[in-house]
Amino acid sequence: MNNRRDDISAQDGAPVAAGDIPAAVTAHRLVYSDGATQTFSSDGTTRYVEGGRETEGTWSVDDTGHFCSFWPPSYRAAYDLRWIVEGGKTVGLRFLELRGGSRFEGRYQ
Repeated sequence: MNNRRDDISAQDGAPVAAGDIPAAVTAHRLVYSDGATQTFSSDGTTRYVEGGRETEGTWSVDDTGHFCSFWPPSYRAAYDLRWIVEGGKTVGLRFLELRGGSRFEGRYQ
């Protein structure tokens, strides 16, 4: 994590540009509404912790500019990533799954 979320300038609901995805996801730990947390490392690994249980996967940006995740042994998903901005500050990310349509928000901690 680079902890540089103060360097991110965005508009609420705007798509995260493909070139900005690495900085957006590695800026800081994300906390979800259910209390789960997730960290993304610049080496492409990600750790998700829910109820004390930790799982590890990988993340990347595909050729079409979408955020992608892989959770062994076989779960793969691609997302549109959008900024969450409140009071002029970038506070998190919205994930919109391309195939299943699920949506969730992670807030920077």
